[in-house]
Amino acid sequence: MEVRIESLLEGARRASGTVVIVDVFRAFTTAAVALARGAERIIMVPEIEEALRLRDQGAGAICVGEVNGIKPEGFDFGNSPHEMMQASLRGKVVIQSTRAGTTGVAAATQAQAVYAGSFVVAQATAEALRRDDPPQVTIVAMGWNARVRTDEDELCALYLRNLLQGRRPDPEAVRDLVRASGEAAKFGDPKQPHFHREDLEIALEINKYDFAIRVVKEDGFLVARWHG
Repeated sequence: MEVRIESLLEGARRASGTVVIVDVFRAFTTAAVALARGAERIIMVPEIEEALRLRDQGAGAICVGEVNGIKPEGFDFGNSPHEMMQASLRGKVVIQSTRAGTTGVAAATQAQAVYAGSFVVAQATAEALRRDDPPQVTIVAMGWNARVRTDEDELCALYLRNLLQGRRPDPEAVRDLVRASGEAAKFGDPKQPHFHREDLEIALEINKYDFAIRVVKEDGFLVARWHG
């Protein structure tokens, strides 16, 4: 298995083979929490207007997402795992739109298979990939707004690569590096209340969930489901 790491939107567009789109803060931590709390599936779309239209058409019940980290007008929840912890999700279809994670999934048009990656599903994602044993894996760290590299996504990509190559990186050391990063500082900042302090700690519960998040095309939509 050849493992490559790419970054940002251009990296997602270049990515080939089995592709893992990584968004730790916060899209794919939020998605993992939603699925763990009983959401039936998540429809991932790049645009806010598309998410609202799909909800209006009855394709899903709840819109979750962000623009510049802030919940868009008309959405039910922000792009927040903490908010997902408070939501009633069992049996519901969630529609998610974010500037990095879901945008990256939509951009990965050359992929043969797509997974949504974050620290909370890292081990399960690595195990799913090892079972599939594809010849090539591309891990894409999406960063801030898919335009600026960020430590948490780059570190998660490296963490996944180490797992895939049989090494056992120290989760606590990784947490310390992420907590020291610039992106971590905004969580709990009173000037940015949409970045809940709890979001940071949830995102750093490394290997919490025993499922990967597989994204497949269903009826023209990019649909994420629990992949055990």
